[in-house]
Order: sequence, then structure tokens, then C-alpha cells
Amino acid sequence: MTGNEGARRLIDVLSEHGLTAATCESLTAGLVAATITTVPGSSTVFRGGLVTYASELKSALAGVDAQWIAEHGVVNAITAAQMAMGCRKVCSADVGMACTGVAGPDPQDGEQAGTVFIAVAYRGEPAVKRLQLGGSREEIRCGTVERLLSLGCEAVLGWEG
Repeated sequence: MTGNEGARRLIDVLSEHGLTAATCESLTAGLVAATITTVPGSSTVFRGGLVTYASELKSALAGVDAQWIAEHGVVNAITAAQMAMGCRKVCSADVGMACTGVAGPDPQDGEQAGTVFIAVAYRGEPAVKRLQLGGSREEIRCGTVERLLSLGCEAVLGWEG
């Protein structure tokens, strides 16, 4: 499924359930939000997004624990989960969707290019997945978008369904 197909599906799922969503992005630098908003009607469900490319902005904007980042870096499941919960809260959305990782070419926080964590906060504990994606920097970023949109649908349908 391409990003646009995934965005269309997410918007349909959110609309059917009367929900809204927000994003917090690192390695994709706004590509998730941009992909969602290519779909007509997205304004009825998409609240907005945070681009927290710099590590300190994950704390300042999304509320990720600064001590956690200092001790563990930003490429991990806990950071992704906190980013998802943070954007959900800051943007007053029902669903928070986040991604953090290494698009490459160089490693970060001891992780190789293609290591990505995606998270969706809806009800209860956030759903988090670790991905190991291959390809170019752009392929990693696009793959992250597709998988995060899919996880957003899965999270809502898993709770509602």
C-alpha cells in the first residue's frame, strides 16, 4: 500500500469512528502529516503535527522525558511512545502517531540506518513497533510513513473492532 492509499484508509477509519489524529515526527520531518493532508477531507480528522527533528524539541514540544533522552537517546521505543502520547495531548487529538529513527546514511544512538520506531497512542498503552528498513534515505522515510499510517488504522480498529 502506498502512502497515499494508507492516508486515505486512515482518514476513512478515523471518520467512521468519529476520531481525530495528530502526528509527532522526527526522521520523516513532516512527511507523515503532508501525506495525510494530500487526501481531500483530511481536515475533518487531522488536528496537526509536530516536527521534532532536533532531540531537544522532542522534550520541549512533545513532552518526552529529557532525562530519558540524555541517558538513552531518541531512537528507541520509549521515546516513540512518549512522542505519540505527547502529540495526542498537545494537539487535543484522539489518536497520536509518532516516529523516530535513523534515515541514514550514518548511525545514530548506536543504531544503524533503517532502524525506526513507530508508535500510536489511542487507548491504554501506546502500540509501538520496531522496524528495520532497507534502501536509500528516501526509501526509509517513505517506508516509515506507510507503516505508521497502517499502524494507526490497526490501533483504532483493534480497539473499536
